[in-house]
Amino acid sequence: MRISHGQGSSMTASTKINIGDGLLHQNVLGSRRFSNYWWATIVSLGASGFLLAGISSYLKVNLLVVTDPTPLIFVPQGLVMSLYGMAGVLLALYLWLVILWDVGGGYNEFNQETGKFKIFRWGFPGKDRQIEIESRIQDVQSVRISIKEGLNPQRSLYLRVKGRRDIPLTRVGQPLSLADLETQGAQLARFLGVPLEGL
Repeated sequence: MRISHGQGSSMTASTKINIGDGLLHQNVLGSRRFSNYWWATIVSLGASGFLLAGISSYLKVNLLVVTDPTPLIFVPQGLVMSLYGMAGVLLALYLWLVILWDVGGGYNEFNQETGKFKIFRWGFPGKDRQIEIESRIQDVQSVRISIKEGLNPQRSLYLRVKGRRDIPLTRVGQPLSLADLETQGAQLARFLGVPLEGL
């Protein structure tokens, strides 16, 4: 992976862009963002509390600092709390593993010297852990901005390439701000010399 530290650079909350020597490199933030760390921590603490409360009611030994669950009857109260705790621990484990594996993280690289671009993302462990798309820059037809508002807003950049489906360039999950989306789209379209669609 080649990262250029050249003539111009800009940074947003989700993407760091380096431009120089005919190379544009965008680091795309995946699962390692603040909101995921926050929720993984909250779920871990809550699940641990429920599980320890259930165990405390079974052993009749207080394992918690904030309250005393030993008066609870294990069946059904303690058992239900234990089940909630185990479900929460499994969810927390999943969240921490997604962060560890940095699912959705990667980079977009456009190299005018070689005339090629490469889109790289990390996936879940397995055969398709590394997701790579490579093609020629001359096949790029446009950069497209997609905006969908509502309860689940989506703001994304796509690369329209001849003979392929549109390739997503931005992170999955938390949407970018409109200003960041327009700035990144305009910068990339200008660098590639193609039109910007969707504005």
